[in-house]
Amino acid sequence: MWWFKRQPGSAGSERPALERLGNLESELMEQIWLLEEVCVRDLHSKLAPRLAYTTIMTTLDRLYKKGLLRRRKVGKAYVYFPALSEKEYQGRLTEHFIGLALNGGKFGHAVLSSFVNAVTETDEEMLDRLDLLVKAKQKILRRTESER
Repeated sequence: MWWFKRQPGSAGSERPALERLGNLESELMEQIWLLEEVCVRDLHSKLAPRLAYTTIMTTLDRLYKKGLLRRRKVGKAYVYFPALSEKEYQGRLTEHFIGLALNGGKFGHAVLSSFVNAVTETDEEMLDRLDLLVKAKQKILRRTESER
């Protein structure tokens, strides 16, 4: 899963940028979105004995340093909460991939190919609709160019 990484500067304070997250980081973010705010003890009680307390603590701290979580001190512990909603994350992720596809570069073709493959696997009718949209847009562009 792709995710956001904070820009350089103070931990947890800047706008996240994209980077790849591990399975555990993604799993914990999903839990935090559901719970809205959480301390290590809360997550550990849900995920023990599969995960050690220190593993959860280290992972939450890493997510905080990447700018995905915010935190506040309550007693001796931190309470963590998302820096952005799941919907905001999905929107930024979509923008990132569209940007990669549109700006070309070395990942543009890979993004478009992955999109076409995903569409093909889930909905062949959508692939036909995309084909019609592309052909219609090409026709409009050709007509516009010939009018110049």
